[in-house]
Amino acid sequence: MKKIVVVGGGAGGLELVTHLSHKLGRKGEAEVILVDRSQTHVWKPLLHEVAAGVIDKNSDGVDYRMHAVRHKYQFQLGNMRQLDKDKKQIILDPLNDRDGKEILPERTIDYDYLIMALGSVCNDFGTPGVAEYCYKLDSLAGAERFHRALLNQLLRINQSCTAQDMLHVAIVGGGATGTELAAQLHHIANLARAYGMPEMSAKRLKVSIIEAGPRILPALPEKIAASAKNALLKLGVEVLEGAMVSEATEKGFKTKDGQEIDADLMVWSAGVKAPDFLVDMGIFETNRANQILVNEYLQSTIDNHIFAIGDCCGFKQKNGNWVPPRAQSAHQMATTAGENIIAMFRDKPLKEYEYKDYGSLVHLSKYSTVGSLMGALSNSSMFIEGRLARLVYISLYNMHQFAVHGWFKGTMTLMSRKVGNIVGHKLKLH
Repeated sequence: MKKIVVVGGGAGGLELVTHLSHKLGRKGEAEVILVDRSQTHVWKPLLHEVAAGVIDKNSDGVDYRMHAVRHKYQFQLGNMRQLDKDKKQIILDPLNDRDGKEILPERTIDYDYLIMALGSVCNDFGTPGVAEYCYKLDSLAGAERFHRALLNQLLRINQSCTAQDMLHVAIVGGGATGTELAAQLHHIANLARAYGMPEMSAKRLKVSIIEAGPRILPALPEKIAASAKNALLKLGVEVLEGAMVSEATEKGFKTKDGQEIDADLMVWSAGVKAPDFLVDMGIFETNRANQILVNEYLQSTIDNHIFAIGDCCGFKQKNGNWVPPRAQSAHQMATTAGENIIAMFRDKPLKEYEYKDYGSLVHLSKYSTVGSLMGALSNSSMFIEGRLARLVYISLYNMHQFAVHGWFKGTMTLMSRKVGNIVGHKLKLH
């Protein structure tokens, strides 16, 4: 029986392995295996909410092992270290517990078809001090680390004898993650009063967004960026545009023009790249963002039996632009790659991938949601905000749930989350 191995259980990887298992695995035509270094999937656009503590991975995440049992595929916990293209094998690092004790030795997994869906990581561009002093929200582990640090700082400010003491959070990068996190932190600071921190409020919080470019949300239409900036300013968020960070220190950030920005918590979200080891292996053709170069069918340029999807996939469109690293891109790639792998099983023609931009949305906690729709279907975007934008934002998450769980299970999961939001805690305290 042929083996299909998907490395990375993000938005695209988990949707793809579910689809392939339903179409090939359950029929005994293929053995489908998912490999991921984490045991839990959380939709990446929600990682800033994990960091703020408004959602919990235990109730809002997907346990890979349980999902694998339900959908009839295999799950392997581990970190991919190397690829042997000639032997058609991937090599996983030894699996250790939190104390460093080895649980499983180095493992190899054979494949007939390999799909690289490793996602992306923050790109610090080699800025001094970032690795040592900054939190990065490019993984579930990173979001949870920030959340623990945030709780400690909220407790410190709440217990402070000096009413003038403030918690200062500085966020480098005015993209979607940075702006959405800033709004969530404002909400959390007020919410903490109802959870044993009566002296805490947004008045004792200062959030700064530091953007090197001329405006925040540079990848989105200017009207959306202006609306989001206005909403942030109303919350008291400091927005520093045209400020390029040159160094991170224990006390805060330094900019190239000599400005010093003190901070208790520092977050880096100023760009993404595919993991460095994709380049270090010396196997794939890659671009400047470390992405694996693919052909029109999402097959890697070095082997037609190796596909790449999502943020680690470098697909250049006919207009010369690279497909942006977004959840909608990963979803579309997962669909095309799944159809093409099944077509290869059936000896049928492959389908060319075509990216369709359906617009962008930015959700600023409970305060505002702004965005554009129908970006690929008309010459101009339709600007939306308020409740309509919020409904569309929720629908994107719902679509992911349906793709991962199916319609019935997806509906039950969404209903369970809705009930949990009503009767459960609004802030995760551990």
